[in-house]
Amino acid sequence: MMLALDAFERAGSFQLAGEAEGEALVFSQPLSFWGGIDAETGDIIDHSHPGLGQNVAGKILVMPSGRGSSSSSSVLAEAIRRGTAPAGILMERPDPILAVGAIVAEFLYAISMPLVVCDIGGIVSGDRVAIGVGGDGRAVVSKV
Repeated sequence: MMLALDAFERAGSFQLAGEAEGEALVFSQPLSFWGGIDAETGDIIDHSHPGLGQNVAGKILVMPSGRGSSSSSSVLAEAIRRGTAPAGILMERPDPILAVGAIVAEFLYAISMPLVVCDIGGIVSGDRVAIGVGGDGRAVVSKV
């Protein structure tokens, strides 16, 4: 579970450890990478998602959880390889499918994209967010 440290910093748990910083792209609905993201561009292509037309590349993607097909793992791994993936992903609930995609990309391409489970409340699109590794190995998420 998430531990609030102060208004601008919170702890979380890593599904895949790493560091990242970027502009937050926040959604109240989960997003599927399979059929939801164009791995060539990072554009959201899911016509039923409120983020349609926005781009996840280099952003800190913030959402309740992932959604959908196990094929999301391969789409995320390909986006990481191409440099069109988010810089990091924050979710309220663990997502094994997205974790597999990020782990595979790290193993095959030596490119790390942190995946963090934490309280996402209070983060809004446009906030500058940093993901770091705390002294205890837990994720530290802060607005910068």
